Amino acid sequence: MALPPLEPLFKKSAKRSRIVFSGNEGLDWKEDERSTKIRIASTINSEYAHTRNLPRSLLMQQTPLGPAPAKAITGGEGPKRLMIEGPNGAPNSVVDSVALSTLPAQQAPSLLSQSLIQRKEARTLKPKFHPQWKLMRVISGHLGWVRSVAVEPGNKWFVTGAGDRVIKVWDLASGELKISLTGHISTVRGLAVSNRHPYLFSSAEDKMVKCWDLEQNKVIRHYHGHLSGVYSLALHPTLDILVTAGRDAVARVWDMRTKAGIHVLSGHTATISAVACQDSDPQVITGSMDSTVRLWDLAAGKTMVQLTHHHKSVRALAVHPTEYSFASGSSGGNNIKKWKCPEGAFVHNFSGHDAIINTVSVNEEGVFFSGGDNGSISLWDYGTGLPFQTFNDIPQPGSLDSEAGIFCSTFDQTGTRLITGGADKTIKVYKEM
Repeated sequence: MALPPLEPLFKKSAKRSRIVFSGNEGLDWKEDERSTKIRIASTINSEYAHTRNLPRSLLMQQTPLGPAPAKAITGGEGPKRLMIEGPNGAPNSVVDSVALSTLPAQQAPSLLSQSLIQRKEARTLKPKFHPQWKLMRVISGHLGWVRSVAVEPGNKWFVTGAGDRVIKVWDLASGELKISLTGHISTVRGLAVSNRHPYLFSSAEDKMVKCWDLEQNKVIRHYHGHLSGVYSLALHPTLDILVTAGRDAVARVWDMRTKAGIHVLSGHTATISAVACQDSDPQVITGSMDSTVRLWDLAAGKTMVQLTHHHKSVRALAVHPTEYSFASGSSGGNNIKKWKCPEGAFVHNFSGHDAIINTVSVNEEGVFFSGGDNGSISLWDYGTGLPFQTFNDIPQPGSLDSEAGIFCSTFDQTGTRLITGGADKTIKVYKEM
């Protein structure tokens, strides 16, 4: 036999209850004053009796409490009374309340109160002050999306690569075009300038990695081996080593001079969209579309640590110049994360930039930049992960609103200029105000 539905029964029961008690709505109920006192005293006694006295260990740390007793002033021995008394006015027990006593204003804080103050201060984040940034210059010249940018070690010029297959060299001070380098047959996705040799390295979606001699402005080496587009490129700061990565889900380590492949760093299951190098372990860091970040042992050619905190594709990496830490950017909530080297320990999130993060950069002063696919820009204090400036990129006049995306970014060698490349085919230079 099937049970009747509950909904009609609920309505019927509620209706009956209303009829029974509706006659009492106008009555003014007054509770007896004595019974109210008894009820409150009983409740307080049952719930707070165990908190009247501090434990002995904490009591030993306390200094002598309170001002002079009343008998020293009046000369008489008055009856001791508790803050909480029983129903008939008689005290339950004659024990002075220590937990509810307060220190005099002029008395030095005890060890206990000092430790509590220190804990509170430790929880308070105080970001370092950073000046605001403003747009200084807009450079036009490319005929496609600007996908890569790099500044030379001497801080006199920078290079950009775009969807028009051309690498352009620009004067950093004036923004004037110095030279255009042609040779790639697809979008240029990675650029790096060597600080040890007069060489520029470039990678593109045409599977090619090229080494340009900047004294002759021509290609002197090709590095063959990638099976698909090469999306990222990084130079080792102290060794003659080049690391490239791309759509074939492997990072390849090359000898810069002999063009020989040293390692094939395999393990990712999707496109590697970002690679970074530093001079101490982990010497190679990769971020992939499989939503993981891997730290590599360069000597062994194997993964040291795999970081799986991200939920979506990791598109950008930035290594701090001096702090021995790095940051990664992806899309989704809590999409920018800071990590500590060498073990890859998670430090904190940069929360608030709700966009697909295409690029991140950091300078020595602790200014951290993140650029979104929708043109949103956030500047953060790298130490605390708190933002100090947010604004939106303004597309070049004549561009669509959807062409406001930021694809690449870098700080110059002084950290006072920020160069970005976007979907509106322009290069924008920002500076501190």
